[in-house]
Amino acid sequence: MACWLVVDLAVAAVIIGLLLYRPGRYKPLANDSFKPGQVSPYLTHLSSEIYNGAQLREPFEVVVIQEAINDMIARGDWPKEYEGVMLYAPAAVLDAGTIALMGTANVRGMEFVVTIELRPKIDEQRLLNLEVAKLKIGAMNITPLAKMIAKKMYAEQVASVPVDKEAWQTRIAASLLNEEAFEPVFPTGDKDIRVRVEKASVQKERLVLRLIPIL
Repeated sequence: MACWLVVDLAVAAVIIGLLLYRPGRYKPLANDSFKPGQVSPYLTHLSSEIYNGAQLREPFEVVVIQEAINDMIARGDWPKEYEGVMLYAPAAVLDAGTIALMGTANVRGMEFVVTIELRPKIDEQRLLNLEVAKLKIGAMNITPLAKMIAKKMYAEQVASVPVDKEAWQTRIAASLLNEEAFEPVFPTGDKDIRVRVEKASVQKERLVLRLIPIL
């Protein structure tokens, strides 16, 4: 009996250690690095770059560096709460073919680092799928369970409230939560011109997008 107790305690200690693990690459921006409510200068520049590029009516490329992505997401409406879980301190890490979105989840006073690894792909039909390749709490991989829960959450959300399925925010959510590929067409700020993402290349610390204006 004592032997099995020791084994159980050892297993529990390992599981807790995995859950509480803090990845070394997780480096969210400090709250004092910008003023609350202040628009990211990177977002202003990116919006202008897309708007001006679209005006030329020809395909063009936009490069978004990891530093810019982190600055933009850090200025979002944080923390966010869902069923008693607080999520804050977001950060992104870009590597070859993979975007890792990370954040701290607070559950009843205990903090865990959550990591979602995405592999964006554009298929032969020119549809974009934001494949969730891996989801981890600390160092523990919970991808299969998380995908099952995400599908259930998405189905319940769609069934309970009116949803504009054509809105680009909804299409992104459907791709992340329900593995639904979508047409990657987005607004530019000019009501007469939108842009289609023809190619998305995730490289180390930068995202390269090839965009095609659509009239």
